[in-house]
Amino acid sequence: MDGTGGAKRPRRPAMLDPAQAEELPGGYDPALRNEAAHTTAAALVHQGRANDDPEVVARLVSLVEREGLDVVAALWSDSPADSLPGALWRLYVLREWVRRDPATVADRYRLGVAAAPVHDVVAGVAEAPGPADVLAVADEVLSGVYTGDLDVALERAAAFGRVLATGAAFDADHLDDVDPSAAQRLTRGAASLVRTAEELEHAASLWRADRLE
Repeated sequence: MDGTGGAKRPRRPAMLDPAQAEELPGGYDPALRNEAAHTTAAALVHQGRANDDPEVVARLVSLVEREGLDVVAALWSDSPADSLPGALWRLYVLREWVRRDPATVADRYRLGVAAAPVHDVVAGVAEAPGPADVLAVADEVLSGVYTGDLDVALERAAAFGRVLATGAAFDADHLDDVDPSAAQRLTRGAASLVRTAEELEHAASLWRADRLE
């Protein structure tokens, strides 16, 4: 209790400091950069999971909008996929893609569902999803990092990515005759999504073994 007799407000989890983050790229000491990545990732996850304030969770989910993708990238984008900051970076990038182009993501998801029904179940997306549905899932996945089982959130994101990869591959097939260069870009994008899904699945297994740091 505080001096006024009311309940203390939960301490706000540490956010990223743009001024410090701007110093990290380039010739910055890799060891210090790595330490900063792990410190901020651990602070966000552990402090976020230590309280049940929905406003705090909402701030954490919207981290990229609040701090900027370049700031988050400066700290986490070079982190290995089998680390906590590396896993968080992949989750936030996936959400940012959905946030910026939900209509395309929804289209790709609908294309991929029929060929990846098991992953669709894990991802937990509404049947015949629209833009609002995929946005909701992206937010739910990140909320799960702070309010549920982190390994489940990682696996759900991985399943979501696998369905999208399947949809992108189908889209590439449709474009192959009319726009080969676009088809090639989509194929590369699908392969990248599969790789990200595999990395998230591995991160989930490390978290369960208490080895994701």
